[in-house]
Amino acid sequence: MSILILAEHDGSQLNPATAKTISCAAAIGGAIDVLVLGDAIDSVAAQAASLQGVNRVLATSAPHLAAPLAVNHAAELAAAADGYSHLLGPSSTYGKDVIPHAAALLGVNQVSDIMAVDGPRAFKRPIYAGNAIVDVNVPDDQIVVGTARTASWKAASDGGSGSVEARPAAAEAAAHTRFVGLESGGGDRPDLQTADVVVSGGRALGSSENFELIYRLADKLGAGVGASRAAVDAGYVPNDMQVGQTGKIIAPDLYLAVGISGAIQHLTGIKDAGTIVAVNKDADAPIFEIADIGLVGDLFSVVPELEQLLD
Repeated sequence: MSILILAEHDGSQLNPATAKTISCAAAIGGAIDVLVLGDAIDSVAAQAASLQGVNRVLATSAPHLAAPLAVNHAAELAAAADGYSHLLGPSSTYGKDVIPHAAALLGVNQVSDIMAVDGPRAFKRPIYAGNAIVDVNVPDDQIVVGTARTASWKAASDGGSGSVEARPAAAEAAAHTRFVGLESGGGDRPDLQTADVVVSGGRALGSSENFELIYRLADKLGAGVGASRAAVDAGYVPNDMQVGQTGKIIAPDLYLAVGISGAIQHLTGIKDAGTIVAVNKDADAPIFEIADIGLVGDLFSVVPELEQLLD
C-alpha cells in the first residue's frame, strides 16, 4: 500500500492538520508520501519531510498554485494520485474543499471524517452530529479517497528524515476561477482550529460589544476565540469563529465555554477537547452534561473575577 497526503499550509508554515492526517495514514499502514502544492514552498516541503512516518515529499511549485483554490489544487492532486492506493487530506476547510473535488475527478466516492481505522479499506466516521458511528468499507478495486477527522488524531512528531522531490505541475490554471484576496479577523490570536486553549462565547453575551469580555480573557490565556452558532447568527461575531457541527470541529487541550447552553450541534464540535470548562447561569444547561468543570453563575460577574485572578 502507498498513501499520498495533501499538505495544508499558509505558504510558509505547515498546518498541524497535516501532521494529524499523517497519524491517520500510519494507522492504515504503508509508505506515506506528502504532496505540497504552492509557490516558493521549499520551507514547507522541508517541514513536511521532518515529520515522523513520511517517506517522501513531492513539491509542486507554480504561480497558479500559490492560492488554495480547489479547482487548481484538486487537478494536481488527482494527477499525482496515480499509483497510490490511498489519497488523504485533513477534514479542515481546505481539505473539505479540495478532497471531494479530487474524488470526483478520480470517479470515486469520498470517505469523510475518518476517526478510526479498522483495516486498509475499513473505517469509522461520525454521523448524526456525532450521536452515531458508522462503519464504511471501500471496494477493493477503487482508490481510497478520504479526509481525516483531525480532532480524532494526535499529530505526528518531528524527527523524520523524508526526502524532498520536485514535481512539475501537471495542469494549467483554471480559467473560470480566480483568487481575489484573503482576509483574516483573528489578529495575533492563535488559530481556532489549532489552538491548545480556546475560549468561546454564546448568545448570553448579548452583543458584539460584550464579546470584548471573551477577547480579553482569551488574550490573558493566549487562547483562540470561538463562538456558538447562536452568537454568530445574532451578529456578535463573524461566522468563521463558529464552533460546532456546521462550524469548526476542534480538540484543544482546554475549552472554556462562556454563556453557551450546549446544543447538540455545538457539543459535536468540542467533545474531543481535553478539558471542558463551562460557565452558565442555567444549572440545567446541556453543556454541564459533558463539562469536566462547571460553574453556575452570571458570566458578567464570573469572567471579570477570573481576569483578576489571572492577573
